[in-house]
Amino acid sequence: MEDDRVYSAVDDKPKRTTALQRLANIRTEPRVSVLADHYEEDWSKLWWVRADGRAEILDEAERERDHALDLLAERYAPYRERRPSGAVIRVEVERWTTWPEPESGL
Repeated sequence: MEDDRVYSAVDDKPKRTTALQRLANIRTEPRVSVLADHYEEDWSKLWWVRADGRAEILDEAERERDHALDLLAERYAPYRERRPSGAVIRVEVERWTTWPEPESGL
């Protein structure tokens, strides 16, 4: 993440195809949601955050793609060892939704 942008890369883990459905979906309908949640047996500690926005697949020639891969490599050690060679997705977040509301402990 950087500001109100969420980046995701298609990494080199084995896949049946590189023509992933999520990439086709973005090309057809760029409105997306990204959801992160946290589970614990103590339900009072549950939370989630959803980012709604518009996704775009970054072109290999774009400098932003390299910047996104740098950000991902800072966070994930496997990406430092081997940068993903697949598509990079940028989501421009237009709306954040959380539960519980931030003032209640998130």
